[in-house]
Amino acid sequence: MALDELKDNDMKFEDRDITYLVEKDLFNRVKPIKIDFINSPMGSGFNIVSSMSAAPSCGGSCSSC
Repeated sequence: MALDELKDNDMKFEDRDITYLVEKDLFNRVKPIKIDFINSPMGSGFNIVSSMSAAPSCGGSCSSC
């Protein structure tokens, strides 16, 4: 996940006043994509899950696995 500008080959999504850009070919390979902001004892951050996500090995809400 990074800050970027909209390009011709991007798809644009908006959710809760946040705009997300995903390259079209990547999106078609990994959809659906679910992005949540989580707070946990290990810290806060974005948790991104897609069809290509591996099964979590440390409990599901760990974004550093």
